[in-house]
Amino acid sequence: VQLQAFGGGLVQPGGSLRLSCAASGRPFPTMSLAWFRQAPGKEREFVAAISSTGLMTNYAESVKGRVTISRDNAKNTVYLRMNSLKPEDTAVYSCAAKTSWTRVNLGTSYNYWGQGTQVTVSS
Repeated sequence: VQLQAFGGGLVQPGGSLRLSCAASGRPFPTMSLAWFRQAPGKEREFVAAISSTGLMTNYAESVKGRVTISRDNAKNTVYLRMNSLKPEDTAVYSCAAKTSWTRVNLGTSYNYWGQGTQVTVSS
């Protein structure tokens, strides 16, 4: 599976942004997908995950209520809608994929990764 994330940019605190991750290769509908982020000098952090059917989602406590993960299997794309952005949301956001819905918040459990997209929240 090849993954390509895009949609990052500079946004003011309190603003919104939608990230997209387009996939190709292995049938997209069979994959669980997730977003992770990594800020400078910090470890990679789980953000959100969505099951292959889209019926199950999982969010990190730090973003719950501000972030929505969704997917469009017809477009082979997963989205991350982020609202009420804070400076501490600044990071490189990457998408990841795997075939199971277990340990979805564990980065090392994912087989496929896309290159990240930078999100900067600053006034």
